[in-house]
Amino acid sequence: MAQKSGFDFFGFGDKLGDESDVREKFWRTAKKAARQIPFMEELVAAYYCAMDKNTPLRAKGILVAALGYFVLPTDVVPDFVFGLGFTDDIAVLTAAITAVKAHITPAHRLAAKQAIADNS
Repeated sequence: MAQKSGFDFFGFGDKLGDESDVREKFWRTAKKAARQIPFMEELVAAYYCAMDKNTPLRAKGILVAALGYFVLPTDVVPDFVFGLGFTDDIAVLTAAITAVKAHITPAHRLAAKQAIADNS
């Protein structure tokens, strides 16, 4: 089975999609999850970091895989389950953001603040 993201993240293989899938689905999913994810600004900064051509490939791969899991409609705990739907996503995103925190720049954080303000 071909894997778009370069590695098999939690056994989902190519179902996670690639960077273009994440770009397409990120904002729609983020709007649905905004009230349930307490670190939305950091998540959006991680999105901008993943899309930045200057981000090292390893960091980009970690973030795209985690963001791919976030936008995947079928995951370990389905997102529509009230109160629990995004708990698994939060765990995956927290681990990914922690792993690449050094690559999330002030420019990514500023872009995140502006995007959240524009979408509020």
